[in-house]
Amino acid sequence: MYIQYTMDQLMLPMDLEEDIPQNHLVRVVNTAINRLDDAIFDAAYPGGGRDSYHPKMLTKVIIYAYTQRLYSSRQIAKAVRENIMFMWIAGRQRPDFRTINRFRSERMKAVLETVFTAVLQFLADEKYVQLEHYFVDGTKIEANANRYTFVWGKA
Repeated sequence: MYIQYTMDQLMLPMDLEEDIPQNHLVRVVNTAINRLDDAIFDAAYPGGGRDSYHPKMLTKVIIYAYTQRLYSSRQIAKAVRENIMFMWIAGRQRPDFRTINRFRSERMKAVLETVFTAVLQFLADEKYVQLEHYFVDGTKIEANANRYTFVWGKA
């Protein structure tokens, strides 16, 4: 008997759950955002219009992207298409870069501080981080970078 597979079937397992370790950071972000109250997001979505991506899913994607030092909405959208961890946390949905950017800059602008505070509180409660000693570096260094501040190689 001959079974023909497509490239998608050969590349990714049916359930991404198997490939993610139980103590991975993506699971911590998922649990932290799932514990947030839905009322936080209700003010940002008055209703009406087309169906949209769930705000918790987009929040999970953005928070996890920040932990991976991805800040560009284009890089985040690419990661959602190519990275297994991002696929899992997005539920295999694929928001494009415009959707991510619009959500981050318009919808979440008012509640972003609340979300970060809640995630930090969750991390402290679950003993992932300790808030005994923390420092904020406010150092400002003046740049002096004009075209005459370096030496030419053969000058």
